[in-house]
Amino acid sequence: MQVHFLPDDVKIDAEIGESLLDVADRAGVFIPTGCLMGSCHACTVEVKDGDIIRACISSVPAGREKLTINVFSDPTW
Repeated sequence: MQVHFLPDDVKIDAEIGESLLDVADRAGVFIPTGCLMGSCHACTVEVKDGDIIRACISSVPAGREKLTINVFSDPTW
C-alpha cells in the first residue's frame, strides 16, 4: 500500500499492519511523540477521510490502496 504524507508530499510503500511511526520514520517524516501510548496526543495526525488518529498506536489499515495522512504542526511538541 502507498502512504502519502502531507504537507511534505512524501510517498512511500508500506505493509498492512506496519506501525505508522515506523512508516513515517522510513519516509523521513517527523511525527512528534510523547508517551507512545496515545494518551498525550503528541502524535495526532489526520487521515484523508477526516479521522483523527494517534500515530503511535495506529498501523497501516487493510482495505485501501492508498492512505493519505496530514501531519499536524503543533509548536508545543
